[in-house]
Amino acid sequence: MQYLRMTPELFIQYLFAGITYGIIYAIVAIGFNIIYNTTGIINFAQGEFVMLGGMTAITMTAFMPMPLAIAVAVLITMVIGALIEMVFIRWLESPSVLRMIIITIGISILAREAALHTWGESVRALPYFIGNEVTSVTILGAKISPQVLWVIGVCSLMVAGLSLFFKFTSLGREMRACAANRRAATLCGINAKNMVTLSFVLSAGIGAVAGCVMSPITYSDYEMGPNLAIKGFTVAILGGLGNSLAAVAAGLLLGIIEAFSVSVLPLAFQDAIATSILLLILFVRPHGLFGSSEAAGLKEF
Repeated sequence: MQYLRMTPELFIQYLFAGITYGIIYAIVAIGFNIIYNTTGIINFAQGEFVMLGGMTAITMTAFMPMPLAIAVAVLITMVIGALIEMVFIRWLESPSVLRMIIITIGISILAREAALHTWGESVRALPYFIGNEVTSVTILGAKISPQVLWVIGVCSLMVAGLSLFFKFTSLGREMRACAANRRAATLCGINAKNMVTLSFVLSAGIGAVAGCVMSPITYSDYEMGPNLAIKGFTVAILGGLGNSLAAVAAGLLLGIIEAFSVSVLPLAFQDAIATSILLLILFVRPHGLFGSSEAAGLKEF
């Protein structure tokens, strides 16, 4: 096969590309899992949070320094996440799974149309955090963009930070309690509705951060959300829906498979890989490679 004849330098470049995309997919999947664990909802608008974060940050850079623009964009996206929950989700009483899927898909379409009217069809990008598109660092003989290291580093810190948040903070423990048994948590004095809102805020926030750090190398446009949602959902299913730590491993696996597939398949088939893996997992092992037959709660994260 072609990839077996590639040079070690090219192998390292493909590997870093796979890790970069894989950890982005994992962040989107973790957003799915945070909301699913707290509410049982599959939020198919998760990819739009990534798009909104990147596009808002690009707009904000015209008025303020880039670090501040990113911070403002993340805060705006988190507020949008909270508003989505309070306007579209909170008032529902025991909605069916099908109804929630339709609602979140509708939210995704609404967000995408709003982005189209706000920013148009043009593809945009944040400036590179260090250097430019020709700046590179050498790792094991391969030239890697410093922005790739930013993506890997920032997303890894988010995963670690979320893990610490859920294990060692009172809010994190309250969210885990709602995931384990929402009624019992309510009887213990936990405001379950606020925990649901917080889950949307967290999911929107991590999605927005990912959208900002990936923008310089993958670019941003109004229609990037659905593709990321499909990849993130695939990773969530692959890792076991509800298991966020397994989503990291599944995301890296999918990203690396996609990266190396370019060496043996036309680029047009890259997006089909995630869909094929999703269908295969749903048929063969619907609870995922690392999940039990019943989705795990936040105790795994």
